[in-house]
Amino acid sequence: MSTIDLTHTLSSSISICPGHPTFSQQSVQTLGKDDFNVQLISFGSHTGTHIDAPYHFIADGKTVDALDLNMLVAPAVVVDVRGKNARESITWEKDIAPYAPRLKPGMIVLFCTGWSKYWSQPTYPDHPYLHVEAARKLIELGIKVIGSDTLSPDEFSVHEDDVPCYDVHGVILGAGGVIAENLNNLEALLNMDGEPMVSLLPLKLDGGDGSPIRAAAWPVDRQT
Repeated sequence: MSTIDLTHTLSSSISICPGHPTFSQQSVQTLGKDDFNVQLISFGSHTGTHIDAPYHFIADGKTVDALDLNMLVAPAVVVDVRGKNARESITWEKDIAPYAPRLKPGMIVLFCTGWSKYWSQPTYPDHPYLHVEAARKLIELGIKVIGSDTLSPDEFSVHEDDVPCYDVHGVILGAGGVIAENLNNLEALLNMDGEPMVSLLPLKLDGGDGSPIRAAAWPVDRQT
């Protein structure tokens, strides 16, 4: 089986958290004029498929350039929660406990909600979200990298004047963990034999609080 791309394509039409910088890409040099192509690309540290480093919320937390890469290239357990409704919580007892025998310290846990099909649509922020107690349980089990095919593991604010909730961010990043957001195509991993290997490597940004990634997965027993 070939490597599976888990990344959304970056373009000017992508979903962006309110207040975050938009994505732009423009040519500054061209083959016709300069004999080569060069583009100017502008984006925020949490654009598209990306990771949050602890420093995103924790003052003395690790930045992306200081993360242990072994955390970000590891076997993953994919939790199938595609039956969840909009803004429904993902709980330990109902949704994650059946996967508990497979969870080992250092593994990556990914939540497949199926919400990536709404990418760049108005309904995308209405995704299911991880209950804070479930996040605490995962951290207690030694899971430090948690990702989903949603805008955030927390419930997204309904109205612009609502007070945002970042409880799950606080639990994971406060424990030195990493969050992967806006993953794509997680459904492709559900029927894979065994746990897939997943790569969530960021740009090495000096002092970065997050970074876009090219997320990918492949069978753990594939010959390299």
